[in-house]
Amino acid sequence: MARGGGYGWALAAGLNAALAAISAKFFAPPLLKYSMVILFNVTMWGCYVNSLKALSSLQATVTNFAANFISSGLAGYFLFEEPLPSKVI
Repeated sequence: MARGGGYGWALAAGLNAALAAISAKFFAPPLLKYSMVILFNVTMWGCYVNSLKALSSLQATVTNFAANFISSGLAGYFLFEEPLPSKVI
């Protein structure tokens, strides 16, 4: 598998991890909420395992973490109107 595919899988894993957290906050009915969290987590692990087949564990983990961190932050800002700090201490 090409390295580019590995990064794509790692990015998809990070996005699915963020979607699991978003669905836990966004959906009200408990059955739907927990079903979505499980679905996104299973999908995330599948994508992460595929990324590990093409990349080193460090590359896959850092890419996954970065995608999760950025997409979670953007979701918090746009969907939940969480404030973002203007400077880093």
